[in-house]
Amino acid sequence: MGDMKARNMELEMYWQKLGCNFAQADAVFDDCMKEAKVLLSKDGIVSYIENARFIGKMGRGPEPLLVYLEEAPGVAKQVGEEALVELREFAHYLSTHTNFKSIVPFLQTSGAVARRLHSYAVFKQYIEIIRDMMERTSGSVHGHHTTFPSPGLTDLLKQAPRLLTALPLEGFKNWVEYGINYYNDHPDRQVDYFTLQSADAVAVMQRERHGTLMVDNERKLDSYMRSLWNDHEHLIPYSLAFDELRKPMPYFDDIGIRLPDVYDDERGVKGIDRYRATLAHMAAHRRWSQKMIVDNWSPFQRIGVETFEDSRVEYLAMQRYPGLRKLFLALHPIPDEADLQREDTSLINLRLAMVSRAILDPDYAYENADVREFVGRFFAEMEKGESTSAAMASLALLFIARTRRQTDASPNTFFENTEVDYRDDNRHLWIFIENSDEDESYDQKRKEEEDEESTGLPPRHYDEWDYNSQNYRPDWVSVYEAIHPRGNSSKIDNLLAKHSGLAKRLKAMLDMLKPQDKVRIRYQEEGSELDLDVAIRSLIDFKGGCAPDPRINMSHRTDGRNVAVTLLLDLSQSLSERAQGCNQTILELSQEAVSLLAWAIQQVGDPFAIVGFHSNTRHDVRFYHIKGFGEAWGDDVKSRLSAMEAGFSTRMGGAMRHAGHYLKAQQADKKLLLIVTDGEPADIDTHDPQLLIQDARMAVNELDREGIYSYCINLDPKADEYVSDIFGRQYTIIDHVDRLPERLPELFISLTK
Repeated sequence: MGDMKARNMELEMYWQKLGCNFAQADAVFDDCMKEAKVLLSKDGIVSYIENARFIGKMGRGPEPLLVYLEEAPGVAKQVGEEALVELREFAHYLSTHTNFKSIVPFLQTSGAVARRLHSYAVFKQYIEIIRDMMERTSGSVHGHHTTFPSPGLTDLLKQAPRLLTALPLEGFKNWVEYGINYYNDHPDRQVDYFTLQSADAVAVMQRERHGTLMVDNERKLDSYMRSLWNDHEHLIPYSLAFDELRKPMPYFDDIGIRLPDVYDDERGVKGIDRYRATLAHMAAHRRWSQKMIVDNWSPFQRIGVETFEDSRVEYLAMQRYPGLRKLFLALHPIPDEADLQREDTSLINLRLAMVSRAILDPDYAYENADVREFVGRFFAEMEKGESTSAAMASLALLFIARTRRQTDASPNTFFENTEVDYRDDNRHLWIFIENSDEDESYDQKRKEEEDEESTGLPPRHYDEWDYNSQNYRPDWVSVYEAIHPRGNSSKIDNLLAKHSGLAKRLKAMLDMLKPQDKVRIRYQEEGSELDLDVAIRSLIDFKGGCAPDPRINMSHRTDGRNVAVTLLLDLSQSLSERAQGCNQTILELSQEAVSLLAWAIQQVGDPFAIVGFHSNTRHDVRFYHIKGFGEAWGDDVKSRLSAMEAGFSTRMGGAMRHAGHYLKAQQADKKLLLIVTDGEPADIDTHDPQLLIQDARMAVNELDREGIYSYCINLDPKADEYVSDIFGRQYTIIDHVDRLPERLPELFISLTK
């Protein structure tokens, strides 16, 4: 599309480091680097290029490299830049085994998977699940090459985003384990399982589908923290799937707040409220706790300090938000004082749990004198004001010293009804002098400022519908957008002058579309002013002894026209062909028609945009802005229209979704997407003609659910064979393309009148 600007020195340097000879990568490299420079640090960009270079030289063709270039920055943004190496290493691992055909599905779904998992640790655990499945189902031993590929690996990778939408990582792991254990000796049945075609696969997924997933409620929980606690920290999930023995607890550090990836309903409390309780507890710590030096404290003493400090911050939180007490009470265990009679058992956890419950619950019944004394001391301390962490530490150390028993050193520790699982692990409270953190006192190096080239819009990735599997391929299409190059605006002025007679006829029709500012509504019992004619008639009726008409007022309403329009132009190579029975190309006729339509819409005053698209495989869909909603119809827009050129193919679904992305943001009662095309959706990397037809059909349905009305103006005389499959009855076929300049504005008028 016009002459491409030469690469600047920095991009040329990165391209040389990539050391790639694939023309497909050359076509999208600059745009991928725009996204990388927005999302990655300077070191991250270096890692991105190094790993991409490695993948490009694995000998598996251009596809793995293209997918890595597209997906890796988004993965790194979601889970951390360490994942750049992780992606490369596992792709290389697949490449050296008989499962090399799974490289592209692994990389292609990595972005969608990362958006579900949100942290590097969990993402790495996901890769370990995939690695384990591959080795166990392809007959390999760790470190040795396989003799045959895993039958279900590619299908599992394709289904992973869908499964992780429904399951926590632990449930995903269990689902994979079931498929390995029961179908390892039946390759065909294994494929059915991992494609979710078998009844077992669906049943096991439903069995593992439980609880409230953090990733589905992240925005809600983030709003909770911001609005109630003015806390803007990043929320990061972790999974218990690989830590069944250690059972990690929630915690926070310099990176963010760590939470389990799923919470089940428990003790009558919904999963979302368990998240709220945990976040409220940690927010209270973040607001009121102070760090303490603990090198000389024993583990028992630290546990005691944690309990008293947990109770202090919860007390302060409940003072601020009294409704938290009910939530904390429901989740806090109720220790049984009778268990204090146990022998040969460490009961320190039980005694501290009793203190914690007694502070929280005024109705908790217990007799232990030590617990009663220190609960009283706690409230006496709190009555002085907010108190401090140091004051709680003093109280806790006294309690541990007073209640210490010889049996507390027993390895047999009592835990029943003592664990408060909504509380964090309190690592934020401790300072260890012997492990000095002096180096951390220095600020990290600031990121270097982005150069001007990084301000361009990064590529946008869209799912594509696969009618064979009846599922979406995640992040399958990469859409690169840009402002259309300019040409000579006088060319468009000449075209409008050529059709001046048609413009005059259209103007009469357009005048009827223009909104009238005020419309009078008569016969109102209540209104803004008196309707004199009706009032006089009612007065005559009244004096004549008849019941008067009470509707003697009138009001007004604005007869507004609230329509937003996007014109989406197919700029594929076929537009350069000559129109039948005409000495002009279809592209030239399209320029005339679009110019007249733009002039017509400008006359009515509707907000409208003009965009064009073409594609060169799923990796390279180009989307050109010709006129934005906020732009006036003037020389800038005309100059872009005049420079329109035809090239490549027609991957319509991704372009429609991207046009809809901008159109749905418009504040309008009616949103119209007009698609002008001269053929069916097609691309050089797709051999099944139905694949892109069905994807475009799904895009129409998606836009319809968003309140966007799609309508196709098709210039292909054979369009009857496919256009109704995509647009239903929302289309017009123009057999005589030479009439397009007349028909296009007329269609707009009929669709919006």
